[in-house]
Amino acid sequence: MKDWKQVERVETPAIAPKFGPLSGVRVLLTGSVVAGPVAATLLAEFGAEVIHVEMPGVGDTLRGQSPVVTHGDGVPFMVSPPDVPQDQKTSTAWMQEGRNKLSVTLKMDMKYPEAKEIFFGLIKNCDIWIENMVWLDKLGIYDADVLAANPKIVIAHVSGFGRPQFGGVPEDCNRPSYDPIGQCEGGWMYSNGFPDGPPVYGSSFMNDYLSAFICANGVLMAYINAQKTGKGQVVDVAQVECMSRMMCDSFVNVFTIGLNKERAGNKIPIFQPANLYKTKDGYLYLGTFGKAVYERALNAMDIDPEKYPYLEAGGSREAINSPLGKELDREVNEWMMTRTSEEGLAILKKAKLAAAIPRTIKQLTESEHYKSRGNFVTYKDETLGKDITGLAPVPKMSETKGMVWRGAPKLGQDTETVLKTLLGYSDADIAGLRGKGIIDKAKK
Repeated sequence: MKDWKQVERVETPAIAPKFGPLSGVRVLLTGSVVAGPVAATLLAEFGAEVIHVEMPGVGDTLRGQSPVVTHGDGVPFMVSPPDVPQDQKTSTAWMQEGRNKLSVTLKMDMKYPEAKEIFFGLIKNCDIWIENMVWLDKLGIYDADVLAANPKIVIAHVSGFGRPQFGGVPEDCNRPSYDPIGQCEGGWMYSNGFPDGPPVYGSSFMNDYLSAFICANGVLMAYINAQKTGKGQVVDVAQVECMSRMMCDSFVNVFTIGLNKERAGNKIPIFQPANLYKTKDGYLYLGTFGKAVYERALNAMDIDPEKYPYLEAGGSREAINSPLGKELDREVNEWMMTRTSEEGLAILKKAKLAAAIPRTIKQLTESEHYKSRGNFVTYKDETLGKDITGLAPVPKMSETKGMVWRGAPKLGQDTETVLKTLLGYSDADIAGLRGKGIIDKAKK
């Protein structure tokens, strides 16, 4: 059996191609849907070499998120019947979020010496470890041991309510969570919806994706600090806090003037015109802020701004709720209802106003603007061996561009390559692990 203490770091990248601003950074990912893995994807799309450790025989549960597709008779893709073997089907979500990663199967339980050797060998080879397994102590994994093995490593824990080491009520820190839980407990869901209706959930997995972006930002800040000081640290990402951070002035409002924001529907409650308006054939959003833009908007809609002065009818919560403000709102609504969405948008765009039609994803795939921006990328899915098209990496960069160098891997596709390349395992070493449930299913 290998001794992880003897493992020397292998220069990065050793397996992934060299590209992007994060080339030279190696990331270990343990866990599954959604925030932690997506944070790693964001890094992988800009050059980080990401090793995704998955449960043998099971993998990231995102692989099974509906819709799951497979080959069809005469068509490249079809929704998969349930009896299709796992290695012949994959989810569209995995196709998008599993790309650029190396899949290693490993039983993450340190009571198995072989698993401990591999895990800590990988820790010594990585700059960042992202996990969202939460109950690490049950697996025998502790931050102190990880930092002792690699003092410069950045550890990111992603959970619903945060780790007790950073404070909090222990019972809450121990609560399980999903995206809607973060939206509820972080204050976001209560604030969204219409005044006469229930709180509204924001899809798709908005809290998970927001948490992923905050996690990626946090680990990169910690990584920069580690390069300066030689000292790693722990980054604690709580879904509820990520959601609360999105709430603008809501907390200051409560602490200063006791104002608890209530639901306002699609209408921005502190200035107007700013709402999703019904048109002759659909909907059109118009947003204005500030006196100059307000007056430009009214002029574009042939509404007299002298009749509706900004400070009296549009510039504050009090103004828009005044009789004059309500009258202006009626006029704007009438203007919208006499035009189609596209007709209204053309007039407002010509006046350099911020307006938009709620677009479907299908419409975006046909958008000339999206196409000319290079917002779509085609790559081969490793499970099905077929070319697919997904959303390209964001943001765009002039010099160190992101890219998709391969599609989402098959479960365990890179186990042997990683063990050999980074940890020095031989074919005989790997053969000795097989059938024990360490890197594959245990023999019956």
